Amino acid sequence: MPYLSRLPFPALALALLLGGAPLLHAAESAPAASAASSGARDKAPLPLDELRTFAEVLDRVKAAYVEPLDDKTLLENAIKGMLGNLDPHSAYLAPEDFQELQESTSGEFGGLGIEVGMEDGFVKVISPIDDTPASKAGIQPGDLIIKLDGQPTKGMSMMDAVDKMRGKPGSKILLTIVRDGGKPFDLELSRAVIKVKSVKSQMLEPGYGYLRITQFQVNTGEEVGKALAKLKKDNGGQKLRGLVLDLRNNPGGVLQAAVEVADHFLTSGLIVYTKGRIANSELRFSATPADASEKVPLVVLINGGSASASEIVAGALQDHKRGVLMGTDSFGKGSVQTVLPLSNDRALKLTTALYYTPNGRSIQAQGIVPDIEVARARITREQEVAAYKEADLVGHLGNGNGGEERPSSRKAKKDEPRPQDDDYQLSQALNLLKGLNITRQ
Repeated sequence: MPYLSRLPFPALALALLLGGAPLLHAAESAPAASAASSGARDKAPLPLDELRTFAEVLDRVKAAYVEPLDDKTLLENAIKGMLGNLDPHSAYLAPEDFQELQESTSGEFGGLGIEVGMEDGFVKVISPIDDTPASKAGIQPGDLIIKLDGQPTKGMSMMDAVDKMRGKPGSKILLTIVRDGGKPFDLELSRAVIKVKSVKSQMLEPGYGYLRITQFQVNTGEEVGKALAKLKKDNGGQKLRGLVLDLRNNPGGVLQAAVEVADHFLTSGLIVYTKGRIANSELRFSATPADASEKVPLVVLINGGSASASEIVAGALQDHKRGVLMGTDSFGKGSVQTVLPLSNDRALKLTTALYYTPNGRSIQAQGIVPDIEVARARITREQEVAAYKEADLVGHLGNGNGGEERPSSRKAKKDEPRPQDDDYQLSQALNLLKGLNITRQ
C-alpha cells in the first residue's frame, strides 16, 4: 500500500498525527492483524446473544425505518459507531478518509489548515498550521467551532466535520467560533491547497539561531539536519551560542521524524517507548552517537497546541536535561493508534498503546509541563523620551579609556524587524539563552 511504502519500518510503520490525526501505528497487512485478533477469539467464545440482538436490530431498522436503507449503509454506520464510542482517536476510515490520512503526512492536502479534536460534542481547534487560511484568519488553539456554514457541530463526528471543512480550493466556508467562553463570532475562510513547509530557520541575533517545526512530516528529520548546518553557516561557520526550538502549535505528524529530530540533539539514551496489549505495539527508540546540534544551549518552546510528536520530542529533551522547556502546558495526547488496512482501500484506526518519555512518564491527558512557564503576552514598546545624558552636557569629560561617547542625540541604527520583537515567549527564550552564556563564560 502507498501509505506503508512511504514509512521506513520493514515490519510495521508508525506515524503520529494529533487531534484530527492521532499517533498512528500502521500494521503491515490485514491478514497479520487478523491473525493477532484470532488468538483473542480462541480464548473468548463469540457473544451469541449480543450478535442475535444486533441481527434483530438490523432487521427491525431495515423493515420499519421511515426511509428505505441498504445493508451497506447500515453496517458501515454500525462500524463507525463501534469505533467512535471507544475513544476520540479510534475511527473507521472510508477510502476517502484513508487517502486524506496518507496525504496529511506528505505535507500537501486541501482544506483550511486546522488540526482539530472534540470537546463536549463540539469541534475544538488544537492548532492552526502556519501560513494557511486558518492561521491567517487568526484562529487560535482552544477555539470551539460551533457551526460550519450555519450547521451546528454539536453531535457531528470529527470525521464529518473534517470532511465539511475540506473542499475545492477557492471555495468559501463560514465558521462560527467561541473563544474563551465569549460571544460567538463568524469567520469566513477560503479553502486552499495546504502545502506545509515543516521546518523554518533563521538567525535571531549573531550567535543565536531559531528553528521552528510546524508539523512532523516524512522528511522533517532530514530538513532539521540541513537547517542546523545552515544556521552554523549563517553564523560564519562558528558553533551557535544558543538555539530556540519552537514546537508551539505543532499538532504532530510522523513518529519516525520526531525520533530523528530528538536524535539530532541527543547522543545516547532512550527517546520514547510504547506499551500496549499486543506484542508489536511495544517499541523502543534510542538515540545514536551523532550530534548535529553540537551540544548548543537549547530552549524549547511549547504550548497547548503542541501535541503528540511534539510532546515526544519535548519530553525526551526534558528528561535528558538537554534543553530548557519554556511556555505553557502541552496538549496531552499520548496514545498510539494502529492503522489496520481492510479490503477495498478502507482501514481501521484503533488505539492500541500509550507512549512514554525516557523517564517513564505518560503524557496522556496530562501533557508536558514546561520548566519555566511563560504565557502569551503582547509586547508594547515605550516611545523613547528625550533625555539628557552625561555625554550631552557641554564641557563633559571624555571616556577614561578612550571609548566612543554615547549621547542621547545619537540616532540609533534602525534594525530590520525580528521575530522576537513581537513574540514575548520567543524574546524570553532568547534572553534565557543569553543568560546561560553569561554564566558559562
